Amino acid sequence: MTEFAVGDTDFLLDGRPVRLLSGALHYFRVHEGQWGHRLAMLRAMGLNCVETYVPWNLHEPRPGSFRDVRALGRFLDAAQRAGLRAIVRPGPYICAEWENGGLPHWLTGEVGAGVRTRDEGFLGHVERWFAHLLPEIVPRQIDRGGPVLMVQVENEYGSYGSDQVYLGRLAGLLHEGGVTVPLFTSDGPEDHMLTGGSLPGVLATANFGSDARVAFETLRRHRPTGPLMCMEFWCGWFDHWGAEHVVRDPGDAADALREILECGASVNLYMAHGGTNFAGWAGANRGGGALHDGVLEPDVTSYDYDAPVDEYGRPTEKFWRFRSLLAAYTDSPLPELPAEPARLGATATVDLTGWASLSAVLDALGGPESEQPVPPTFEELDVDRGLVRYTVDVPGPRRPYPLAVRGLRDLATVYVDGEPAGVLTEDEPRLKEPVAGPARVDLWVESLGRVNYGPRTGETKGITGGVLHERQYLHGVRARALRLDAFDAGVEPVPFRPLPDSGAPGLYRGTVRGAGDARLELPGWTRGFAWINGFNLGRYWSVGPQRSLYVPGPVLREGDNEVWLLEFEEASGPAPILAQV
Repeated sequence: MTEFAVGDTDFLLDGRPVRLLSGALHYFRVHEGQWGHRLAMLRAMGLNCVETYVPWNLHEPRPGSFRDVRALGRFLDAAQRAGLRAIVRPGPYICAEWENGGLPHWLTGEVGAGVRTRDEGFLGHVERWFAHLLPEIVPRQIDRGGPVLMVQVENEYGSYGSDQVYLGRLAGLLHEGGVTVPLFTSDGPEDHMLTGGSLPGVLATANFGSDARVAFETLRRHRPTGPLMCMEFWCGWFDHWGAEHVVRDPGDAADALREILECGASVNLYMAHGGTNFAGWAGANRGGGALHDGVLEPDVTSYDYDAPVDEYGRPTEKFWRFRSLLAAYTDSPLPELPAEPARLGATATVDLTGWASLSAVLDALGGPESEQPVPPTFEELDVDRGLVRYTVDVPGPRRPYPLAVRGLRDLATVYVDGEPAGVLTEDEPRLKEPVAGPARVDLWVESLGRVNYGPRTGETKGITGGVLHERQYLHGVRARALRLDAFDAGVEPVPFRPLPDSGAPGLYRGTVRGAGDARLELPGWTRGFAWINGFNLGRYWSVGPQRSLYVPGPVLREGDNEVWLLEFEEASGPAPILAQV
């Protein structure tokens, strides 16, 4: 039976020192049909291990209702077939630039500030979740013939809290659930993070992108013995909508990796292959410097991360530099790269054949409308990803006054008496033109992604304050929700009509021919979501920097492929294009 242990200075595999050369690859960001190829790319780069988070909210969309938890087990089996060991980071919080840091919306809505603490209500939900999750991990531990070497307790907890009782309870739940491999924590190499996020008797690791010697010196002040490991070596970074694309020089990244290895440390490349935030699961950050309490910065759909294996699964210059460097730390020649996945043979235009207004889509796929004194939040309406139409009446007669929204999260497209009146945001929550009464005001409010890091993790979405006309709140708010997963069962109930002349918002339907890895380009379209053959590719948005959506080859088939485009604002451009990668 294979044994893995944490020694005084090294990791020990059956008593022999071993260096972990790991890479992050999240099973939920890669189409399952491509897991084998991406794992083979990690092996070809010189890695001997793969690391993955587990997003709780993906697998428990409603309390007690679980969805494909077995995907983790299938991924771990695929990793073992690829010749890789595995590190699992089950949270319950994961950050990961993922919606709400992986915490379910219903949970943070219920528990509030009690999340990520010893709060018994929170821990009760965690215990139920672990009871479903751990059976995918426990039988696949290395001491049972599987690939799993280590399991993480929470995630970067020291950058959030200091509840050592909570961390101890989590470690206890993992052990009680059958975890026998070593546990570990990971935090930034700063005193307050390491003191807040580590546990006595549990391996502490550090996360950083450069200055390895300085980081490990800090770690050694807190943990004089035990293996050194950078659990997240940030070899790239992620992008925000409306910001510049972020890249890291390959030579600089290789030098930083070399320094880690020269320290005798193990490493986990974050990310080795980033993948894609399909289906609107991208999270968001708060700007404002170290306090992470400023303006909302939603993450783009691509999670390419400027990683050594790009979003399409191709090796980059960074890949070749890392492969050359890692080859010196392996016992045998590195395997050759796997065969490239099939790619789209020729560019094809989407043939749009039908359209339905947003109201018609809401009537067909949305939830029931309710009227409440004040606007309900997304959490109160049980919406994780999607939008809500809030309707409120301005009494009259009255002269024009400014109309504004307090506590808007995150974006509202406004109609007054059925006519477009503007787009409101958290930073610009007031219409440019005043509104006279009587009038009907519809506000289609969209979440751009829940915060995944910092003190505002778990904040509510929707209209969290109220709708103001001058200084007067407008009461008697009618609300109706459209969840993105309402499309999972198809769009047959939607009453499609011929295409409009104006490029109006709504749901567009069409077909496109072609198979293989591809990109969907939408020039002139503003903001919304795209599906092909029922697979949600994620959000598109003309503000950039992302200009197309990745279409995994397994999604497409020979012949006609059905396309749905849910446009929230304006489709003024030509028909979308399926382009070559």
